Amino acid sequence: MVTPAGISLGPMLVGFALNTILYGVVVTQTLVYFSCYKSDGRWVKLFVAVLFALDTLNVVLEFIYLYHTLIINFGDTSALLTANWVFSTVPATTGVTSALVQLFFAWRISILKQGRLVISSIAVLAVAGMLSGIGASIAVNLVPTFTEFHKFESIVIVWLSASAADNLLITTTLVRSLREHRTGFADTDHIIKKIIRVTLHTGLLTAIWTIVDLSVYLALTDGMHLVFVLSLAKLYTNSLLSTLISRARDSDYSDFTVVNGSGQPEPREDFILQLGPRAETGARRNSDIVFDTMSVKKLEDLNQTSMR
Repeated sequence: MVTPAGISLGPMLVGFALNTILYGVVVTQTLVYFSCYKSDGRWVKLFVAVLFALDTLNVVLEFIYLYHTLIINFGDTSALLTANWVFSTVPATTGVTSALVQLFFAWRISILKQGRLVISSIAVLAVAGMLSGIGASIAVNLVPTFTEFHKFESIVIVWLSASAADNLLITTTLVRSLREHRTGFADTDHIIKKIIRVTLHTGLLTAIWTIVDLSVYLALTDGMHLVFVLSLAKLYTNSLLSTLISRARDSDYSDFTVVNGSGQPEPREDFILQLGPRAETGARRNSDIVFDTMSVKKLEDLNQTSMR
């Protein structure tokens, strides 16, 4: 027979452990980012800081709920079966985090000059997921018993379905767009393959995790889905951070140089992903991010020039 603690606190404890591990990854990647990319634009650094703050708030609130339930209310079986306002913040913080990351990728895709329909679809799904996550938080306050969470399953379905669909749309769009930039030149194609690999690993993992979370929530009436939902926000943040710091991972190209039109070698850092004031000249100098795909275009131009 399943005990009251086994219904909710067991899955929640496992989910919190996974969440804490992933938070450690977030901390590490955040430190790497701020240490290695000091020249990135201020708004990008602020964006990363906001995501880090949201993840920190998320893990702290989960710890507070577990401490309140297991220590302060030790022996109170009713406390094991009900959520409070602290726990209800989990869907909201997760929804906001996922929306911010997805909108960031939507902006990245816009640099690739994709159609407005695709970008608008990504934005709409991101906002829908965020609002549904906030709605789920409100519903938890109205129906705090874990075994009765299925009473507001329509909200959860919209929340997780929109998030999963958006992740898949972002991943497929980025991969398709990057494949179109293949040139046949080894240097350029190597960079493209690297970006595709990072995109697939991070995008598909988050999408699959969300789909599993939704499937478990619909299939089981206990709290087993908490194993997945508690750590969902960290997957989104890690996917973004992995993309940002992947610029420093390619040892094969750490000393890569190219030859400019005057025949002089130029260092690789001039052509890799740059974020911020030194990325471009003109109107985009202080506000935009020049992504790996823009670097690919530069390499394509250089290759074509050398062929002439």
